[in-house]
Amino acid sequence: MTQEHSEISRTPADGSVVPPPARRSRWNKVPEVTFYFWIIKVLCTTVGETAADLLNEKAGLGLTGVSLLMSALLAVVLVAQFRTRAYRAGLYWLAVALISVVGTLISDNLTDNMGVPLEASTTVFAVALAIVFGVWYRRERTLSIHHIDTPGRESFYWLAVLFTFALGTAAGDLVSERMALGYWLSALLFALAIAAVAVARLSLGLNAVWAFWIAYILTRPLGASIGDYLSQPSGDGGLGLGTVVTSALFLLVILALVTYLAVTRKDVTDTERGARHAA
Repeated sequence: MTQEHSEISRTPADGSVVPPPARRSRWNKVPEVTFYFWIIKVLCTTVGETAADLLNEKAGLGLTGVSLLMSALLAVVLVAQFRTRAYRAGLYWLAVALISVVGTLISDNLTDNMGVPLEASTTVFAVALAIVFGVWYRRERTLSIHHIDTPGRESFYWLAVLFTFALGTAAGDLVSERMALGYWLSALLFALAIAAVAVARLSLGLNAVWAFWIAYILTRPLGASIGDYLSQPSGDGGLGLGTVVTSALFLLVILALVTYLAVTRKDVTDTERGARHAA
């Protein structure tokens, strides 16, 4: 066996190349994909929609000012995230929630401030995401989130997450406007699309990595539709809870779930949990 082969290992799931545990300077920086992962992800997308609307209405900074403020806050949180050597539930999900808000604001700026048609912004974000995936795969030979354990992979990961939120926002608004389904039916449509991805993965052999990223994109318009349904006035097809109540409610649920995961570490593999404890 050559020295090159003795210093790498391959995972049976996706064939990606990762350094062996003894050589790692970091652990995986993102959680395992569990039921909790998807629940918190949808909740974060809902908060991204309602919080962006709330800040735009109440902050008095205008859409551009709010976008700059939230982008600066996101940058601070991402710096802290990159400085950690392992997944930290609170910090990770704070970054996801902020990216959800920023991704929504980016799409809203293009549509409302610059007059960019939703067809154009959806296409641009889809192309940008494809480029990120292409460069990421070319350099790392995998798009798996199970090995986000180097600064390079983490950079690609967060850039991809940002574009999934922006793409999901633009595509969701496009579908909602063109099909005029209303918030509840839009949420049902995107939920069925995610269910179709799950069926394709479990029954038709769809690649696990692609199934994950497709579902990840679709959860954005799903969460936005749920948020709009809860927050918008009843005359507009919503329940009329308002952005303040809806945002606060979902933030409390996110906080409770993230606290639970931080204590129990149910979103970390048993092997990694034991190795960290031993270290």
